[in-house]
This record gives sequence, structure tokens and C-alpha cells, in this order.
Amino acid sequence: MFKRIKEDVQNVKARDPAARSSLEIILTYAGMHALWSYRLAHFFYRHKRFFIARVISQIARFFTLIEIHPAAEIGRRFFIDHGVGVVIGETCVIGDDVIIYQNVTLGGTGKEDGKRHPTIGNNVLIASGAKVLGSITIGENVKIGSNAVVLKDMPANSTVVGIPGKVVIYEGVRVRKSFDHSDVPDSLINYLARVEEELRELKKKVKELSEGSHGEKNKQADRR
Repeated sequence: MFKRIKEDVQNVKARDPAARSSLEIILTYAGMHALWSYRLAHFFYRHKRFFIARVISQIARFFTLIEIHPAAEIGRRFFIDHGVGVVIGETCVIGDDVIIYQNVTLGGTGKEDGKRHPTIGNNVLIASGAKVLGSITIGENVKIGSNAVVLKDMPANSTVVGIPGKVVIYEGVRVRKSFDHSDVPDSLINYLARVEEELRELKKKVKELSEGSHGEKNKQADRR
């Protein structure tokens, strides 16, 4: 247990430039508190003490604002940075060296049975606000951008952004036009843009019909 705690603290020091000392990390990092509480709850869950496991997870949720289901499987050197609003579902499987930020959801898409939460590979980074939903697999070394909504499997060594999430970089090669977090598409804005374009086309056709009608009237007047 103490070896794992030491490994966790060293991991935070390596990944977070704001971390100044081991004591600061142990006492003030909510992500660490949530992770250590999860491990205790997971121990009881594996020994079929489900009620105790859930009580521990809910107490941890109350104090840290991070919800990790005790049945989830989490690898080593897992780091939750900031952490408020993080939700990790029951059938999640998370590999080693994974980083997630605040308001990330690793959840399901409905009331389906069995494996209904994502599997996250090793060395994955999931930025703030991202949602990874359903029984999907995220490959190793994937980066998921802020506020992305990922609903299908993603290949290893890729960067994923957008709603729904799409691969913009694969194996170090850009495969589509990329954009930063502030450019994540908004479905309402896209819809209004399409409506505006259709109105523009409609006005153009009406104008053409109107001009054609006036021209025909002028020709008839000339004949008279």
C-alpha cells in the first residue's frame, strides 16, 4: 500500500508543475484522495462487500466531488488533475499512466446490461469536459480534446476532438483540419448556418424568378 502511495505521489510530481512537495500532494490533492478511497472501496467490492464499498465511494464523492464506482478497474499511476465533476462508471477499465481532467465522464449511453462503459488504454489523456460514452475502446497514447463527445472506438496514437469525436491526427499525421478547444463545433450554430445558407439560396431564386417575370412583361408590352 505504501509503495503504491509513494508511486502515486511521484507520478503527480512528474506530471503537475504546480506540485511543490509530497506533503502538499498527500494533504491537498482531491484526485489522490478519490483514488485512494476508490482502492479501499474496490477491495471491499471484490470481496462482495458491496454495501460497504458503495458507502466508501459515496463518502469520497461528498468530500472530493469525484465519483468512481468501486467496481471500475483502474491501472497504475492514474492521475485526476483538479477533478471536480469527474464520473467513472461501473464497468470502466482504465489502463496505466492515464490522465483525466475536471468534468470528464466515462459513462454509459442507456440502460444496457453487461459492459456498458468505456475501456481506456495506456497513456491516454482526456481533457476537461470530455465525455467518453458506451462500451467502446480508446487505444493507447490517445489524446481527447476538451468537451469532445466520443461515442465509438478510437485507434491508438491519435488525437480526437469535436462533437461527435473525430480523429484529427493519427500516428503523428494530420488527417483532417484541426482546431483548438474554442473551435469545438456547436450543433445549434451549425444548424443556423445551414438555415441561413438555404435562405440565401431561396432569395436568389426568388430574385431570378422576379426578374424573369418583369422581363416577360416588358416583352409583352413592347409587342403591344
